[in-house]
Amino acid sequence: MKVRAIITGTTGMVGEGVLHECLQHPDVEAVLVINRKPCGIAHPKLKEIIHGNFFDLSNIEDELTGYNACFFCLGVTSIGKKEAEYNKLTYILTMHVAETLIRLNDDMTFCYVSGGGTDSTEHGKSMWARVKGKTENHIMALPFKQAYMFRPGYIQPTKGLKNAHKAYYFFMWLYPVLKAAIPQYVCTLQEVGLAMINSVTKGYPKQIIEVRDIVALAKN
Repeated sequence: MKVRAIITGTTGMVGEGVLHECLQHPDVEAVLVINRKPCGIAHPKLKEIIHGNFFDLSNIEDELTGYNACFFCLGVTSIGKKEAEYNKLTYILTMHVAETLIRLNDDMTFCYVSGGGTDSTEHGKSMWARVKGKTENHIMALPFKQAYMFRPGYIQPTKGLKNAHKAYYFFMWLYPVLKAAIPQYVCTLQEVGLAMINSVTKGYPKQIIEVRDIVALAKN
């Protein structure tokens, strides 16, 4: 099975890392990235659409057909945002993209980058966790062929890529220590990318993909 993937958020760390793995992987034959600004990468497999409004995809819908995967890596921090704003930029935006893609591609696997600590009950005290939990639950209710909710903790950046937050460089040297002490919270960006690709081609028995599942699925 060959993967034809749409990736969002490739100007951020996670999306850039997932794109990097896709462009190198023999099972991925085509990648479409949708960005608000250019990602700055050229590759024979890669096509890029610059699109400023993710709440309205109507004028690019014709270019979104023929894909069997979406790796949704687009996201914003909840810091400094009230719940209404964060809900709009997280839940409403993601659901609009997901609903559009399943309407156009009925054989699609959807991988959503959520986060460790996401609240599936939607009723906890943490605002971001409630919103992420609602987003996960509603994605899983859509008729995708497969839908996986990725919940990474600390992600070790891939060397050579440019979009890791500067704060990560203060912690990268600690990765072996963190991996030994708290393996349930630590994975690499390479493992996230490989796990997404393998989820499309091989599947996985769980829809909620915690860190240990990311590591296992990357080796699948």
